Amino acid sequence: MTSAELLIDAFGRVQQNVHGAVADLTTEELAARLDPAANSIAWLLWHLTRVQDDHVAEVAGREQVWTSAGWVKRFDLPFEETDTGYGHDAADIDGLRGITAELLLGYYDAVHAATLDYVRGLTDTDLSRVVDTRWDPPVTLGVRLISVIDDDIQHAGQAAFIRGVLTRRR
Repeated sequence: MTSAELLIDAFGRVQQNVHGAVADLTTEELAARLDPAANSIAWLLWHLTRVQDDHVAEVAGREQVWTSAGWVKRFDLPFEETDTGYGHDAADIDGLRGITAELLLGYYDAVHAATLDYVRGLTDTDLSRVVDTRWDPPVTLGVRLISVIDDDIQHAGQAAFIRGVLTRRR
């Protein structure tokens, strides 16, 4: 197995978790919050997708799917076009009310496809390239991609937990 194949497998597992977190949920359930300060499933999945889109587009040297494929207009959120969700408060989380599973998964799957397009062509040598010198030690491409996967898996797991609570309440 090559490094690229390993990354493809990991991103594929994220996709499975994302799809599993929203399967058969209503728009209301996607927006539900377990307490007033908690994230919703819709917000978690939008955020993890925005971060993946932002970070992979940056290292790939391409425009984000969010803007290039018109997802920013389809979502029509009350945020800046470049917003990825960092620092959002309860009112911002409520900005995702009314977002459907189809919209969330459409955007996620488009970002996933763009991510795999990029990752398929990577070599072990590429993964050693420094992509961010603001950290000590500087961040390599391999570390950045693993960081995205780790963040995605954590948020998908949080969404799955909320899903479990909501479906038990039915």
